[in-house]
Amino acid sequence: MGSLLLAVIYLIFISLGLPDSLLGSGWPKMQMAFGVPSAYAGYVSMSISCMTVISALLSPRMIRKLRVKWIVILSIALTVLGLLGFSISREYWMLFIFALPYGLGAGSIDAAVNHYVANHYPSSVMNFLHCFYGVGAVISPYIMALALKIARWNEGYRWTAYIQLLILLVCILSLPLWKRNENPADEENQDGAGIAESIKVPGVLPTLIAFFAYCSGEATCFLWTPSYFAATKAGLSDERIASFGALIFGGLMLGRLISAFISNRLGDRRLIRLGVAVELLGILLVLLPMKAYIAAALGFVIIGSGMGPIYPAIQHMAPSNFGKHYSAAVIGLQMASAYIGSTLMPMLFGNLQQAVGIGIMPFYLLFFALLNICLLEIAYKKAAALKSDPAA
Repeated sequence: MGSLLLAVIYLIFISLGLPDSLLGSGWPKMQMAFGVPSAYAGYVSMSISCMTVISALLSPRMIRKLRVKWIVILSIALTVLGLLGFSISREYWMLFIFALPYGLGAGSIDAAVNHYVANHYPSSVMNFLHCFYGVGAVISPYIMALALKIARWNEGYRWTAYIQLLILLVCILSLPLWKRNENPADEENQDGAGIAESIKVPGVLPTLIAFFAYCSGEATCFLWTPSYFAATKAGLSDERIASFGALIFGGLMLGRLISAFISNRLGDRRLIRLGVAVELLGILLVLLPMKAYIAAALGFVIIGSGMGPIYPAIQHMAPSNFGKHYSAAVIGLQMASAYIGSTLMPMLFGNLQQAVGIGIMPFYLLFFALLNICLLEIAYKKAAALKSDPAA
């Protein structure tokens, strides 16, 4: 039964990935349909992420009050509502209404399931888990590309909502598995620390800023990669441009799949360092001044592969770095910090690229990659000092 529950958890992370790449893949056509500037994608992304931040910050309390399985059911249902709402939107302002359930459906489920896996499974399982997130995120650009080819962008959201409904049905049918395999005392985390207490723990704050930096780069890739190719590479069809939204997600999936096999040997910290080195290599490849799109496409796949292990490794380290007493709140804070980066930085980049050109994107990614690794190294030292201090 335990393996069946793990299979359901993997399916849940496919459902988490499905909505994340639709906006970036569909935006070049959505922009024309709504008659708005390119930068306006950032405002929609910001609204979704704001709701996710709120949901993530509420997650420690929800984990204490509700069981993980009910957080999962509620969150996926909200996501379905948001996707269907996007599919019926005929005016730009309508997207902001449906961004509310779209975003609220992501934060708590992400934090709750990450907390559960971080406390009950090894690093390899965490990487496999986030690899399945990549599966969902890779599928949806192709769903959008197919919709653009045979219908309209609206259908891309509608078809994705139908897939989410099927996953929701599986989760409902799996409720007995959660009952048999979970310890209510663990799940409710009655003695866990709160947000205010946890943020004061040495090493937590630089970890949060590092997570902000990582997700700033990741979310910028999610939203703007198709637009980067549309603006810098001539002669590409709408379907091909939309499909480029899958590049970063394919890289993420590949990076996490490889990491799942080596993470228990290397450990989370070495895995993060290796990942950032690979990410920097991909950024350099995108920077090559070539007219053909192949080098840049390969570069974004390599960037995604390098990013792959960073997110799950940071999440998995929370209990060992800061203790189980703080882990639920720290993971919730990490999720909130991540989504703040996802909220603000793609929008900032949208305005920046409109002013100076989207060719600045590789330099933007380089800045956040370096900021991420520098702050994580500081966090490691602070967490190690806390463990070695007998009075801590």
